Amino acid sequence: MRDSRFLRRDALQALLDLLGAQGFRVIGPVVRDGAVQYLDIDSAAQLPSAIHDHQSPGRYRLSDADAARCFAWANGLQALKPYLFSAREVLWRSSRKADGGLTFDADAVAPKPIAVIGTRACDLAALALHDLHFLDGIPDPAYAARRQDLFIVAVHCTHPAETCFCASTGDGPRATGGFDLALSELDHGFIVETGSDRGRQVAAQLPTEPVSEAQQQQADAEIEAGALRQVRRLPSRNLSGVLAARLEHPRWDQVAARCLSCGNCTSVCPTCFCHAQHDAPTLDGNDSEHVREWDSCFTEGHAYLHGYQIRPETRHRYRQWMTHKLGSWHAQFGRSGCVGCGRCITWCPVGIDITEEANAVCAHGATQPQAPSGDVS
Repeated sequence: MRDSRFLRRDALQALLDLLGAQGFRVIGPVVRDGAVQYLDIDSAAQLPSAIHDHQSPGRYRLSDADAARCFAWANGLQALKPYLFSAREVLWRSSRKADGGLTFDADAVAPKPIAVIGTRACDLAALALHDLHFLDGIPDPAYAARRQDLFIVAVHCTHPAETCFCASTGDGPRATGGFDLALSELDHGFIVETGSDRGRQVAAQLPTEPVSEAQQQQADAEIEAGALRQVRRLPSRNLSGVLAARLEHPRWDQVAARCLSCGNCTSVCPTCFCHAQHDAPTLDGNDSEHVREWDSCFTEGHAYLHGYQIRPETRHRYRQWMTHKLGSWHAQFGRSGCVGCGRCITWCPVGIDITEEANAVCAHGATQPQAPSGDVS
């Protein structure tokens, strides 16, 4: 039996108020500049009610919807990554002492705990990958400080975009774990499912009521229908072998003729974590900051090594991105680095589709897609 209760739509504000009262900075989806963005909110009225998104290669727009649901859209520009892996941050500072020596001080991160409302299953899968990279072994202090008190309110996805393919990667549309609370949205309210002790404590304080069998059946049917509406898919969940064997495939030249090497795909990708580090000294040379910033494998500087450009052409950079994302991530993390969110397709200015390119390179050489079962082999 699922640990779930029903929260009426007009009581959603109680969840936001409760999280705020517990000291969380509440982040949720807001329509700004013509797109859904995750920003600070304090009112349920700020959520994108009665909005649908329309996404296709190189195209994104919003339109009004008849039903006053808050989450009847697929995803926005970003989700969790900017709040945990900052786009720019100072890692440490150095200063020159009077005797000529140097002092080094780490830039301590003490963020306010964050609660994110509306996280989708694909972005939970991306968060799990970031946890593997930034927390396993020697933890990244800045990421760990932000991750420690993160409270996640997930939403099972029922309105995938044309660009979504999380069912193909096994990462959605139902959130199966990694959340504190998960919501199934219906016209008159939300089925609230708990996923952690913290989530159960919060849910116990909400004005909920029992979930009817009809409500649960409707919620399950809508999630399943969302999976069935997805038409894009990768040729397999593990493409490491076939991609490594086709590094000279002519498709790399064809996609390079369109690719601008702008890095949009890596900026919006919820799993990409490439970064660059540099020192920013003061004019007098007495103090300096060591800065970490997001970077992209599409930039010229990313592949510059000891006076030699190891990926001088766009075809090399696109090949590196896709073969790493869909292939060599398996050796590092035990699964693909793609969670099927489709953002790289939508926000590519020339509409390059990673599923189309992967299928073209791997044609007649990859296994058929597996059923969405969570198996990442």
